[in-house]
Amino acid sequence: MESFRSVFLAVFLGTALVAAAFLVNQRRPAVDTDRPTAELVRATGACASCHRNETGAMVEQYERSAHHAAGVNCLQCHAPTGGQEAVEHRGFQIASALTAANCAQCHTTQYEQFLRSRHAAPAYAAVRGPSAFSDAQVAFAEQYHPGAVDRPANELALLEGDAAIQSGCVACHSVGRPNADDSIGTCTQCHSRHQASVALAREPRTCGQCHMGPDHSQLEIYEESKHGVLFASSHDEMNLAAPPDRLTVADMPVPTCATCHMSGLEGAGVTHDVTERLSWWLFAAESERRPTYLQGQAAMQGICNTCHAGSRTDAFYAAAEAVVADTNTKVAEATALVEEIRAEGLLTPAPFDETIEFVYFDLWHYFGRTAKHGAFMGGADFVQWHGNYELLAKMVELREMAEALRASRR
Repeated sequence: MESFRSVFLAVFLGTALVAAAFLVNQRRPAVDTDRPTAELVRATGACASCHRNETGAMVEQYERSAHHAAGVNCLQCHAPTGGQEAVEHRGFQIASALTAANCAQCHTTQYEQFLRSRHAAPAYAAVRGPSAFSDAQVAFAEQYHPGAVDRPANELALLEGDAAIQSGCVACHSVGRPNADDSIGTCTQCHSRHQASVALAREPRTCGQCHMGPDHSQLEIYEESKHGVLFASSHDEMNLAAPPDRLTVADMPVPTCATCHMSGLEGAGVTHDVTERLSWWLFAAESERRPTYLQGQAAMQGICNTCHAGSRTDAFYAAAEAVVADTNTKVAEATALVEEIRAEGLLTPAPFDETIEFVYFDLWHYFGRTAKHGAFMGGADFVQWHGNYELLAKMVELREMAEALRASRR
């Protein structure tokens, strides 16, 4: 009997406790009782309560962001979308890795524009080739940039090795890496992860994380140019956080990379396709006009003309295109010489195993590009000493090497 009484009391008390918990729970707001949602995050600050202690900088960055000001919370960005792998994180289901697909939930137009640009699939394929992309992704990119994705992996990078590729090449070219969720790229390359800043994307040094160095020295050219000098002297007077579609010369009376290539300055259309306003394939050994030459030139000149008289813009373009034509002639001479000695059997079939191949590569890939970019960006020293002077010097080296190779066969 005593045993029965004990069991009865245990069951009674357990039932009573469950009922009491149920009644108490009924009085709690739904946002507390539902499975973790974006609303719960907003109501409780659940993410910040831990991350302020564990990774405090990211909370500070987020709380200074336009996303925070607009009421966007952590889970709205970190929740899995479109087949992304999910992981359990302290009661929340979050994406194991964020990609452009997470940003595209709200910024769809910007993502679609980005996909058409060379920052997307062509950037990654320039190093790794097409193997990581789906057939559909390759076909899409090839519509806009024929041969830019369906191409072999970079021969020079392969010789340098995977460690150099991963910490060097891919650190920049991952802006166009294919993701497991079938999206491409990451927006945080330019905007940062938690501050998601338009102002940061407008800073020349943000672009200069990748667009610098001997093969594409845009940052160094910009900082030498009149635009760069003026920006440095008036940086603190700029409204770098102005909305892109409402940007005026009052906000930014001096341009940066993003102003010219992407912004909606004084009513121009905003774009995340950084190739829209370009008219030449300047990165090529011998540059040609892009298929969209006239549209690209007109779009960029429209930006130029918000500050300059049309006659000044036309004269600038004419001078820059003259440098492109002259550089093409010099590179063509070097290319013909290397092809001649290769045809004569004086070079091995393997890439980059002979000094002359490096000298030729430096001639067009470093100094030819530099001269052309310098001309279009107002960098006189880069047209001359970092460009044409080096083109002449390397051509002398090539001729001497070719003659030595020929002499060795006599």
